[in-house]
Amino acid sequence: MERGESLQDQLRCPVCLDVFTEPLMLLCGHSYCRCCVRSMTMDLLGQLTCPMCRCAVDGDSPRPNVSLARIIEALQEVSVSGGEKVMSCPQHHNPLSLYCEDERTVICGLCGSIGAHRGHKITPVSSVYSRMKEDISCLMTDFQHQKRKLEDQICKMAYNKSRITNESDVLKWVVRKEFGELRRWLEEEEAGFIQEVETSAAVLISSLQNQTDQLNQNQNQLQDAQKILQDLSNEGHLDFITKYGSIAPRFRELQQLQQKEERRFSSVNFITGFNHNDIKLTVWKRLHRKILPAPEQLKLDPQTAHPMLELHLGDTVVSCGALLRRLPDNPERFSISYCVLATRGFSSGKHYWEVEVGTKPKWRLGLIKGTTNRKVKLGKSPESGVWMIGLKDGVYEAFLSPRVVLPLVCPPRRLGLFLDYENRRLTFFNSDSPDELGFIYSFSLELQGKVFPLLDVCWHYRGDNKHPLVLPHD
Repeated sequence: MERGESLQDQLRCPVCLDVFTEPLMLLCGHSYCRCCVRSMTMDLLGQLTCPMCRCAVDGDSPRPNVSLARIIEALQEVSVSGGEKVMSCPQHHNPLSLYCEDERTVICGLCGSIGAHRGHKITPVSSVYSRMKEDISCLMTDFQHQKRKLEDQICKMAYNKSRITNESDVLKWVVRKEFGELRRWLEEEEAGFIQEVETSAAVLISSLQNQTDQLNQNQNQLQDAQKILQDLSNEGHLDFITKYGSIAPRFRELQQLQQKEERRFSSVNFITGFNHNDIKLTVWKRLHRKILPAPEQLKLDPQTAHPMLELHLGDTVVSCGALLRRLPDNPERFSISYCVLATRGFSSGKHYWEVEVGTKPKWRLGLIKGTTNRKVKLGKSPESGVWMIGLKDGVYEAFLSPRVVLPLVCPPRRLGLFLDYENRRLTFFNSDSPDELGFIYSFSLELQGKVFPLLDVCWHYRGDNKHPLVLPHD
């Protein structure tokens, strides 16, 4: 190894001090690398000065030093292969020390100078080896990078798979829980209906049984009387006449009493407190009440109330005042419309609250965008950022363009409002019954940002419209 390195030092170009690369021999006998010869300055006659002997030689066509190139290649082949057996050219039996770029094959020196590869682009095997090693190294680096990316993707997919599995298990638990509650509620409703049927039937059957027992008792009395009379008819003349006076009047009284108490049979109809054709609808209404969120305990915001309005009972009741109060004209306060908002606004989720209107003849309830201008007359339409229904002159209306009359059979004293923010729905219910909700109307909303529950006492009508609006807390 040391001899090889010493020999390699002797085969270095005097110009670049590296081992000769494609050595060219000048006419003076000194050799240099091809690139070093090309870098030498030639005069106008094509002559250049040898750096070693300072002789002027022809620089246009220096000849390749094939022998020197073979020695260098052989030495590099030995150092690269670590002593491996050198392959020989099958035609010239020389070491395969060159690489033909055109044919992409290894050749010997004679193949490149006088053989089939003469005139081809020839590169020393050592240079090709270094280049290919560099390419392989780049490929290996790329593959390693791709491998890391694939491993990262596989890791992410495994995590995603695990997450989906966990989420699906949680969701299945939620589904089972929700359907369990539905089944429990349905079973309770079924038990209630069955109990009502059994109670109604038991009352009727008990009444019929009492009447049957009375009729059986009357029938037995008649049979006893008939037997006594039959025995009397078989008596002799004197005994018959003697007993007749005490028996006949008593039996006539019994006969008259039986005739007075005699009732004509009439069929009894089995009637319950519900219509069997409406069971599903009734249960749906009751379940709707149970499924909705519990009523939110809202309060009214005094900073938004019109100066004519007064709040009571912990800001849960709003009524019409007699005088215009001097209050700060803050941006949140209504200046023209007699309205007030709840303190809490909603920008997501599902929310249910109730408002008690009682017998108030004129009112409006609903929802308003937080950005709606409160210093002008309130626009009563979704285009103005307001969704509400109201009562006026006995007519219930949904405020759209044009307005929609709501044909309510039973005037509600308490209304429930259900907001589903994500599904963009606001629904009004008659919530008078503690067991079920009666549908009134549903708005499709265009929402962005926070919205607030809105109460309008319609004080501009005055007169008999002094009744308050209440946010119940029960």
